[in-house]
Amino acid sequence: MTTDTQKDLTMEALKDILVDTLDMSKAVDIHSIDLKGTGFPADYMIVASGTSGRQVVGLAHKVIEKLASLDIRKVKKEGISAGDWVVLDIGDIIIHLFKPEVRVFYNIEKMWETEPETEPLTTIA
Repeated sequence: MTTDTQKDLTMEALKDILVDTLDMSKAVDIHSIDLKGTGFPADYMIVASGTSGRQVVGLAHKVIEKLASLDIRKVKKEGISAGDWVVLDIGDIIIHLFKPEVRVFYNIEKMWETEPETEPLTTIA
């Protein structure tokens, strides 16, 4: 069952609210990736860093609080106890929060970069 707040809020607007929440909470290097049309089961991915594990966990809690204020309480959470890499899944938006060195190691943004178009290969019959 959806609330009036959820009905009035588009996924793009929610993504923007979450990016703003991370920015106001001093997240670093925030990237929003549009996944529509990729076959991935979410519309957006947000990737951001905290300066430490403690800040990564704090950022996750700020996002969860913001979602709760919008009556969105179904949030799948992974990694909060460790604080190296936290994933928050609200269905159409996936949020990845990293410590900087973990983000560099996994470099998940690179997976979603669009490849430059190349000339089609000619087949020999």
